[in-house]
Amino acid sequence: QVELAESGGGSVQSGGSLSLSCVAYGNMFSMYVIGWYRQAPGKERDLVARITPGGSTSYADFAKGRFAISRDNAKSTVHLQMNSLEPEDTAVYYCEAEHMGTRKTSWGQGTQVTVSS
Repeated sequence: QVELAESGGGSVQSGGSLSLSCVAYGNMFSMYVIGWYRQAPGKERDLVARITPGGSTSYADFAKGRFAISRDNAKSTVHLQMNSLEPEDTAVYYCEAEHMGTRKTSWGQGTQVTVSS
């Protein structure tokens, strides 16, 4: 398992951009699939984007074309670039790491993203 720490959240206007970072503390970061999730008040936690150790990505429908996930295994860091943000993107964004061998999961504490109209 690894410990995860998100950063980069904040408040932006509709149409604005924000970049989130997730730093992993531990060994064998390249063995983890990393996902970004979000949860708004009163709603379920949703997958935003996911990236494999090899760099393959997948996105939720609401994120496709607006968000981009990337990783730097040497720096044990994953980024989520968010563009064209809308108020419905307001949520706490969480970083999740799943070990490809053990399938154990680690979660960060989350970072708040607020989009104002």
